[in-house]
Amino acid sequence: MSKPKFQTEWEEIDEEYQQLQETHKIYRQKLEELTNLQATCSSAISKQRKCLKDLRYSLTKCAQTCDEKELELITDIKTQIKDKENVFFDMEAYLPKKNGLYLNLVLGNVNVTLLSNQAKFAYKDEYEKFKLYMTIILMFGAITCLFFLNCRVTDEIFNFLLVWYYCTLTIRESILMSNGSRIKGWWVSHHYVSTFLSGVMLTWPEGPMYQMFRSQFLAFSIYQSFVQFLQYYYQSGCLYRLRALGERNQLDLTVEGFQSWMWRGLTFLLPFLFFGHFWQLYNSVTLFRLAGHEDCKEWQVFMLALTFLVLFLGNFLTTLKVVHQKIQKNQEKVQKND
Repeated sequence: MSKPKFQTEWEEIDEEYQQLQETHKIYRQKLEELTNLQATCSSAISKQRKCLKDLRYSLTKCAQTCDEKELELITDIKTQIKDKENVFFDMEAYLPKKNGLYLNLVLGNVNVTLLSNQAKFAYKDEYEKFKLYMTIILMFGAITCLFFLNCRVTDEIFNFLLVWYYCTLTIRESILMSNGSRIKGWWVSHHYVSTFLSGVMLTWPEGPMYQMFRSQFLAFSIYQSFVQFLQYYYQSGCLYRLRALGERNQLDLTVEGFQSWMWRGLTFLLPFLFFGHFWQLYNSVTLFRLAGHEDCKEWQVFMLALTFLVLFLGNFLTTLKVVHQKIQKNQEKVQKND
């Protein structure tokens, strides 16, 4: 007598279930092995870092009393130490680590390290797409507020969108930095300052002072979004070429500024950037004048003036420093060739 159909199906399912249990058991064992390997690697890196730090200190002391031959050896060892530290940074991108203060405050002590290259690149690409889509949305939002809807409610929605956008950027950038992205310096701080500025704009109450600055701020937002779109479009193409040549890290990001790797092919963006920087200075000067107006009673006016000034100084001086360093390097190359 043949088995009922449902019994055959049940036996097949039960057999697959037994296989699944065995596979899951192996997975748990491998996961435990992986966790132990991660802990071993992290401990070894910490030990190596401490030893190299002590060695560097000893080399610095020796360099003061050694002869020329020993000095060359010390310089060579110091270069190798620096190379090893860069390798440690790349290693740590694949190891769990404690979150920084900001991520701890926002997410808690959650492990945000992505273990595979595929996952890292997918998250980076998603971050870049998020920036692009939000830049376009913010540009059309500013155009709508400036030319079609002179309404406090739409202004508040736009300002809230700015706060949410910059907050999200800071979180995503912190996660990318934990996974090996080398974005650093002012271009990290820039988004924190922009978040603060957008928050102050959001709390600025309706009044004569607000209306005096409203059109200027929305026009500036349109121009800033336009420049950010230009930067994304050209930087992403430039980064793709440099990655293909092995000259850039796979997790390098587009930024709202100018970096040394952009020198070849993207110098035409500099006039747009400098114009935007000086517009920030103009916003600051306008707000300082409004703050001195006898009818001005809002604290937001003076605070925004200071924040725009900080943004101008940070953006302008950082861009100027990069350009100056690049020109100096090019001059040194020309002198060597001569």
